[in-house]
Amino acid sequence: MTRRSFVRGTGGYLPEKVLTNEDLSTMLDTSDEWIRERTGIQKRHVAADGELTSDIATAAARMALEAAGMTAQDIDLIVLATTTPDQTFPATATAVQAKLGCGPSAAFDVQAVCSGFLFGLATADSMLKQGLFNRALVIGAETFTRILDWSDRGTAVLFGDGGGAVVIEAVEWDGTNDAGIITHHIRTDGTKSDLLYVDGGVSSTGTIGHVRMEGNRVFKHAVTNISSAIQAVLDETGLTAEDIDWFVPHQANKRILDGVARKIGIPEEKVVITVDQHANTSAASIPLALNHAVRSGRAKKGDLILSEAMGGGFSWGASLFRL
Repeated sequence: MTRRSFVRGTGGYLPEKVLTNEDLSTMLDTSDEWIRERTGIQKRHVAADGELTSDIATAAARMALEAAGMTAQDIDLIVLATTTPDQTFPATATAVQAKLGCGPSAAFDVQAVCSGFLFGLATADSMLKQGLFNRALVIGAETFTRILDWSDRGTAVLFGDGGGAVVIEAVEWDGTNDAGIITHHIRTDGTKSDLLYVDGGVSSTGTIGHVRMEGNRVFKHAVTNISSAIQAVLDETGLTAEDIDWFVPHQANKRILDGVARKIGIPEEKVVITVDQHANTSAASIPLALNHAVRSGRAKKGDLILSEAMGGGFSWGASLFRL
């Protein structure tokens, strides 16, 4: 017998304020048609004044706990993926821990930008399998609009705020089937960091900075890197694209989603797309899309889920699991 992690519940939260493409057209030299054609995005959510990343993360976590039939006291590990923490320190995960009222547990942040949720999931999954913890909240949450340059239409139209979460639990497993969380493939390439970054930081400028991106070059690397990560997890497991029930990708840009799906041979009807409703929410986008798939009744217990992401760093990865 060995230990295997299982997804027990999902949750998601989007701030109340909505910023449509039409709204942006009054602020920037852009239009609803221009944005939709290039990205597939229709609107994005923006955190209210005083609404923190930890507030968003906590709301998503509470929903995931309820879905799992658990309380905060059942959780002994919180891994929060975010690029927009409440403070430089302590970790925003500790604020979530306090707001939820968890008992003695470990709580820390991971930072891999849009790939952060997959990095966090792989980290928590590994720690649970080792027996260090039994039940974890893995959360992706962002107030990404606070690091946007609202005069730059190349980035301002792409991002939004939100949070998503999953509860995972490790139990003894006899290895007779491919249930639960099966495998991960995560990578980074720091030599490409100048293509997608924030031009500020604690030890460099002492400022928060804004997102800067060379969109065309990022797009080309995204399709190649994501496809290679997906192929790696399929090769490791001996599965094929035909075995996948649902493709739940990072919601960056519909053109990227379409390109990756075509390259790996996943039909359009198996792709979960939510980018049109909340734009790119960075580390939150995969758990938000997963929660949507589950709560809409599309993804069901036993379905094989493939997720992927790519973000600044460059960071990228893929995860394969059964609900």
